[in-house]
Amino acid sequence: MATAKDFGKSIMASTRINSSALRKVLDVAIVGGANLPGARQSAATHLGKKMDREGAIDSLVTQHVSLAGAQGFATNVGGLVVAVFAVPANLAGITVVQCRMVAAIAHLRGYDIDDSRVRSAILMCLLGEESATDLVRERILPSTPMAIATAPAYDPRLDDQISGNVLSHLAAQIGGKKLPLLLGKRIPLIGGGVGALTDGYQTFQIATYARREFVDRRRLTR
Repeated sequence: MATAKDFGKSIMASTRINSSALRKVLDVAIVGGANLPGARQSAATHLGKKMDREGAIDSLVTQHVSLAGAQGFATNVGGLVVAVFAVPANLAGITVVQCRMVAAIAHLRGYDIDDSRVRSAILMCLLGEESATDLVRERILPSTPMAIATAPAYDPRLDDQISGNVLSHLAAQIGGKKLPLLLGKRIPLIGGGVGALTDGYQTFQIATYARREFVDRRRLTR
């Protein structure tokens, strides 16, 4: 009999996401595409409306939490029949939304989001504070996103470690630990509401973590 962990692994295999693909998702989130403004443009839009950086961050977080909830509803409303298609769409969608949000926060706080160290830190924020703290405590990862973003040099091996753990984290959300929520999300109509709430709340938690980690660089240089 298949276990929840096996279920999560099978879905991750169906998405064909690997570390290289994860970095491409991050690149799209930062640079943007034909119908998707990148992180800098998103940051500039909110800054133009609010005229101060912290107000802009408040505004963009609210927008991205709403986007996460909306795409969560759209990709989960179909029920179990479309699960094979909906899970990869949800996974890619929520990852782009969260990457762009964290990158925009980092940009507004004065970080160079083209810097590979900063990009590693952005990906680490996707783990959320609890998971990231556990990995640092267990010495699987060396330090916090803040320390990684400001490290003396970029470490590609560390970037691979972070990417691998983010992928494992996504697998755990889809199967295993998140199986009860996943099954709830597959109930037509009701499942869409569960998807919207869980994706939106998770995105808000990641935003809170990113805001604590990406301290304003002007404060660091004083």
